[in-house]
Amino acid sequence: MANRTCYGYDTMSNGELAVNETQAKTVRWIFERYLAGDSLGKIATTLQKQGVSSPAGKPKRNRKALSKLLSNEKYTGFALLQKSLRICGIQFQNSGELERMLIRNHHDTIILLQDFERVQRIKNQKAKSPA
Repeated sequence: MANRTCYGYDTMSNGELAVNETQAKTVRWIFERYLAGDSLGKIATTLQKQGVSSPAGKPKRNRKALSKLLSNEKYTGFALLQKSLRICGIQFQNSGELERMLIRNHHDTIILLQDFERVQRIKNQKAKSPA
C-alpha cells in the first residue's frame, strides 16, 4: 500500500486502513451527488459553501481531485497494487510494465461496489461524449 493516506480512511499504526467517519460522510455525499447528476464543478462549489475543506486543508477542491476520488477503488474495500512504479526516485503510472494485483475485502468499505461501478460507467460515458 502507498504511504499516502486515502481521504476517508485513517492509517493505523499496524498499516491497516480504518474508516474515518467524518471524512467518509463527505466521500459518500460526493458519490451520491455525482450519481444524482451533479457536475464535479457543482460538487466542488457546494463543498466550499458548506465549509468542507480539501484533504490538503484548502477551502476549495478542484474537479481533477474530485474525479480521482470518484475513481479510487479503495472506497469499495479493494486495494489495487502497483498502480504506479518508482524509477530512480521518480514515480510513474504503471502502463503495463508491472502486473497489477487486486486484493478484495482488504479493508472496510465506504462505498458499495454497485455505486462505484455506476459512477465509473457515468464517467466513461461523459468522457466519450462530445463536449
